[in-house]
Amino acid sequence: MKGLDILVLLLVVIGAVNWGLIGFFQFDLVAALFGTMSAVSRVVYALVGIAGLYAISFFGRDRERDVVR
Repeated sequence: MKGLDILVLLLVVIGAVNWGLIGFFQFDLVAALFGTMSAVSRVVYALVGIAGLYAISFFGRDRERDVVR
């Protein structure tokens, strides 16, 4: 796995955990850590969103080329 793919997956997991916390407990972890819609929290939200869009490309990748023979 490429380094960019690992970073993207990490950001997607962070986003998923944050949405889970919002859905189950009405607690926004990003806002709690960095402030409600502060510059830092907006950057985190933007990076998670971009990572989600990039992660869509994982569905179209050829998995057989990654298999070591």
